[in-house]
Amino acid sequence: MTAKVALITGAGTGLGRAVTRALLADGYATVLAGRRRAPLEETARGVEAERVLVAPTDVSDPDAVDALFEQIRARFGRLDVLFNNAGAMAPGCTVDELDWAQWKTVVDVNLNGAFLCARGAFGLMRRQSPQGGRIINNGSISAHAPRPGSAAYTATKHAITGLTRTLSLDGRPFDIACGQIDIGNAATEMTARMPEGVPQADGSVRAEPVMDVAHVAEAVRYMAGLPLEANVQFMTVMATKMPFIGRG
Repeated sequence: MTAKVALITGAGTGLGRAVTRALLADGYATVLAGRRRAPLEETARGVEAERVLVAPTDVSDPDAVDALFEQIRARFGRLDVLFNNAGAMAPGCTVDELDWAQWKTVVDVNLNGAFLCARGAFGLMRRQSPQGGRIINNGSISAHAPRPGSAAYTATKHAITGLTRTLSLDGRPFDIACGQIDIGNAATEMTARMPEGVPQADGSVRAEPVMDVAHVAEAVRYMAGLPLEANVQFMTVMATKMPFIGRG
C-alpha cells in the first residue's frame, strides 16, 4: 500500500459517513466500521474495491475489535489514522430515572469502544514500519458542559478527554499523535430535533441552530492531514449561535 490508511468507526451514517468521504477524497484507503453492513456499504458505494474495507463491528465487543484490527493488518499492513467516532445516547432523564442497561450501553459504546479501538490502533501503529500514526477522538460540546438529563453521555465524553490526553502523552515515544474534536450541533440524525426545540439549562425548551456536517468533516480532514510533528490537541467546531458559550 502506498496510500495512507484510515479507520472510521460509526462510518455508516451522519458524521462518520461525511468524514469517510472527505478522507477518500484525500486519497486514503479507508476501513469502515459500524454495527450494520448495509449503511457501511452505502457509504462505500462507488469507491474502488482496493481502497475500502467494509467491516461490520460492534466496538463494545473486545473480540470483535481484535478481529477488526487483524483484518486491517492482513489487508493493508498498517494504519495511519483512527477516527474514534462510534457513539450512543440514552433517553433524556434525570439520573434517578436512568436504568443500568441504558447507562451501560452508552458507556460500552462511547468509552469502552473508544478505548478498545484506541488500544488496537496504538498497538498496530507502534509496531508498523514506518512507525506512528494519529488517533482522533470524537468528543463533544458535552465534554465541556452538559445538557440537562444527560448523565451517561456527558460522563463518557468527559472521560474521552482524559483518554485523549493520556494517549497523546503515551504516544510520544512512538510518533503516535492523539487529538480530540468537540462538535456542537452538526446536522445529522442525532440532531434532527434541534430546530424543533430541546430542553435548556433554565428549564425552557428552545430551538437550536445546526451547521452542515461537511464543516466537521473538513476539520477532521485537516487534523488527519498534519505531519506527525504537529497535532491539533483539541478543536471545537460548533454552530455559531448554539447555546454553549454562556450555557446555563
